[in-house]
Amino acid sequence: MMSAAHIAQDALSAYIDGELPADRAQETADHLTTCAHCSGEYEAMLDTIGALHARLERHQAPDVLRARVRAAIASTPREAADVGKFVPRRTRSHWFRAAGIAATLVVGAALGTGITLLARSSSPAVPSIASEVLASHVRSLMPDHLTDVRSSDQHNVKPWFNGRLDYSPTVPRLDEQGFPLIGGRLDYVGDRPVAVVVYGRRQHMINVYSWPTRAPDSPVASEARNGYNMLHWRSGGTERWVISDLNAGELRGFANLLMSGL
Repeated sequence: MMSAAHIAQDALSAYIDGELPADRAQETADHLTTCAHCSGEYEAMLDTIGALHARLERHQAPDVLRARVRAAIASTPREAADVGKFVPRRTRSHWFRAAGIAATLVVGAALGTGITLLARSSSPAVPSIASEVLASHVRSLMPDHLTDVRSSDQHNVKPWFNGRLDYSPTVPRLDEQGFPLIGGRLDYVGDRPVAVVVYGRRQHMINVYSWPTRAPDSPVASEARNGYNMLHWRSGGTERWVISDLNAGELRGFANLLMSGL
C-alpha cells in the first residue's frame, strides 16, 4: 500500500497522464481520497490543464511546412519512425513530448542533404533547393494544392502570373506530344516566390519550377529522391526544376521538349 507521505509531483503527473501501472494508479486514487494536500495538488494540475486548453492560441502551419513534415515522415525508416511513438493525451507532459517530436521533424525536413530525420553532421545545414522543390511537389499532390489557376490554355495560364511575380514564366503547349497543360500556381522556393507550371502524363503530374537567376548556364542534371525523378538546369538567366514520379526516360524526353519550346 502507498504510505501516508505525499505523492511526488512527477508521479501525480504520470497518474493524470494515465502512465502508471494499474496497481499504482489504484493506490494513487485511494490516496487522493484521504490526503487533502495531494488532492489539492491534483485539482490544481487539472485546473492548469483546463486553462491551457481554453487559452492557448492555435496557429495553422504553413502549407510548405506541413509538406516538409509529411515528406520527412514518408522518408523515415520504419524503425526510426517507431521510436518515441505515443498515443496523444490531453495533458501537459504530452504536449511537451509532441512539441519535441514536431521540432525534430521540422529540423529533419530542413536538412540540406535531403529530407530525412537523421542528422548527418553536427554542423548547421542549409536547406537545399532540391529538398525545397521535393517538399513543394509533395505538397502539391495533396487535395486542392496542385494549381491556383487550372486551364489547358497557355493564354490563360501565362497571363495569370502577371502582377503576381516580378517575371513571366514560359508556358509552352505540349499537348500533341502527350503532355497536356494542367495549370499553374505560385509557390515558395529558395526564399522567394516562384512560378510553377503543371503538366500531365497519363496519371502522373509534372511540376515545372522556374525563377530568374544570375548564375551561369548549366546543363541538365538529374537525381532521384523518395521515388521522384528531378531534373535541373539553368539557361538564359532562368533556373528550372522539373519533378515527377514519371519514369526517368519519359521525364527527360519531356524536358527536351520543354527546352525546344522555350
